[in-house]
Amino acid sequence: MPYRLLTEFENLFRGKPYRHRSSTQGDVVATLLYEDLVGLGRSSSQKLVTRIHAHDRILATTNLRRGVKARRGDGTFGEPVPGEPTLVDPGFEVARGMVATIEIGVEVKIMQKAMIKQIDRVIGDLQKQVVHFQRGGGNPLGIAVIGINQAPFTVGYEADRSYRTDGTKHRHPVQEAAEAERRLRALAAPAYDSFVVLKYVVTNNDPFDFAWVNLRETEQDYGAELVRISRLYDQRF
Repeated sequence: MPYRLLTEFENLFRGKPYRHRSSTQGDVVATLLYEDLVGLGRSSSQKLVTRIHAHDRILATTNLRRGVKARRGDGTFGEPVPGEPTLVDPGFEVARGMVATIEIGVEVKIMQKAMIKQIDRVIGDLQKQVVHFQRGGGNPLGIAVIGINQAPFTVGYEADRSYRTDGTKHRHPVQEAAEAERRLRALAAPAYDSFVVLKYVVTNNDPFDFAWVNLRETEQDYGAELVRISRLYDQRF
């Protein structure tokens, strides 16, 4: 089946330069995980789907909880604040509004280039985000969605300049991808209930194409994670 999260992830790159400092990209991708959970149909959690359709569980508009000081995640989902309005955007199932609790928190990281240089920071951010999801009580499901580029080279953009990896001073993504994934799985994945790794190929230069390393395996792995997340939600909530 077509998964909306995978399509939106692809759209981050296709037909335009990818700029890794854009702070809203993770929000857009994370939001669609919930739409895919609803789209599973009979395979998904009926408890979750019923609550979503009744607006008893919603996405946080700002990814923050009312009255709880914590770092915002990319996609936080929980109980709404009583009496506050909710909104359903056209083409979406999950309502948005102000949340009081978190039952599911999603964090998105994209390893496009210079992976080993930033790996310690990324692992630290992932570990800390789980703690922030848990602030204010409860035992939320933590979900990480990690994109790892496997391209033979890529182009980076900083303000009005660009540079291409050269394999020495600036290592190519394919030279670092396996080690980056190994460290992420060893040091960050244990903190999460679900750890989704998306392997892709993006050179980030004209004509700005995108490819999955293996589309069929990506769909299978992501679909399996959706089923497991649904089952975990039923067990925990």
